[in-house]
Amino acid sequence: MSEKQKLCLECGEPLIGRVDKKFCSDYCRNAYHNRQNRASNAMIRNINNKLKKNWRILSELNPEGKTKIPKKRLAEKGFDFEYVTGIYKTKKNDIYYYVYDQGYLELDNGYLMLVKKFQREK
Repeated sequence: MSEKQKLCLECGEPLIGRVDKKFCSDYCRNAYHNRQNRASNAMIRNINNKLKKNWRILSELNPEGKTKIPKKRLAEKGFDFEYVTGIYKTKKNDIYYYVYDQGYLELDNGYLMLVKKFQREK
């Protein structure tokens, strides 16, 4: 092996081919980048899992598209109020919290109005 011989960044094998080559195979390239991104991927995966769980809970409790329920019922099912995908404030200053197309509005006395945002036809 000559002094200028480059080695694969993942497995350390000598590289053959292009001068700017960094990996000996697609497997090594993918393994290297997966390892580099593991921490940020885990964070994103955890957030997405929480959002999916919240969406499933709202969908299950709101099959008709509009339902009034006690707030504690969402909490009992494991709903995490910290994770929403959107917030909508009306002209009357009502604030709707959405997880994709499923949302809720906080009412008085510990109740929520569950709503579903329907897509308009174009």
